[in-house]
Amino acid sequence: MLGKKCIGIIGGTGPAGLGMALRLGVSGHEVVVGSRDEKRGADCVKNLKEGNLDQNIAISGSDNAEASKCETVIVATPWDATIETLKPLKANLEGKKVVSMVNALMKTLGELEPLIPGRGSMALEIQRVLPKSLVIGAFHHLPAANLNDLAHELSEDVAVFGDNKEAVLDTANIVNSISGLRAIYVGSLSQGLAVESFTAVLVSASIKNKGHVSIKFTGLDSIGSNL
Repeated sequence: MLGKKCIGIIGGTGPAGLGMALRLGVSGHEVVVGSRDEKRGADCVKNLKEGNLDQNIAISGSDNAEASKCETVIVATPWDATIETLKPLKANLEGKKVVSMVNALMKTLGELEPLIPGRGSMALEIQRVLPKSLVIGAFHHLPAANLNDLAHELSEDVAVFGDNKEAVLDTANIVNSISGLRAIYVGSLSQGLAVESFTAVLVSASIKNKGHVSIKFTGLDSIGSNL
């Protein structure tokens, strides 16, 4: 069984980051929500806790530097702020597992369209900036509204990809520690473009059909039997 971990969320004060913090906290992990501004990080976590007073969760709010001290770090920044946010944290993140949930999307004619970063995906861009970190991709397709509503029972699969087997398995264990989520291994960091871009389809489907669309793979076991 996965032990309790310290998980930092860089850029974690948006809906997706706070939703991840809530679900991880409920799952028993210690979570540090980071922000560019320490007070904003603390205030967002205070509001999150006040909205979930019945939950005994170990979540704190601070700046991104403090969040980067955790053993595993999730990157939840807006795509166009990701690289500049991570550059000053490079030393703190050396040798650590850095999980990207960043999607490069742009609104065009009322719809979201995927963008192609210089290296082909945000995951690969992060690996370029953090060459001594173990970069993994995960959590791209989870609707923030579902994450933030504990009354909603999750039942989604999470595509996990990366070049380091140990880091992928550790990330998969974190995914599987959240009730209702199942990690599915989809390959190396080269899969980043496909995984990240597909988020635009899910968001569009959610808007057009007035729902919160996620993904479910069929015909597969959990990640443990696929590595």
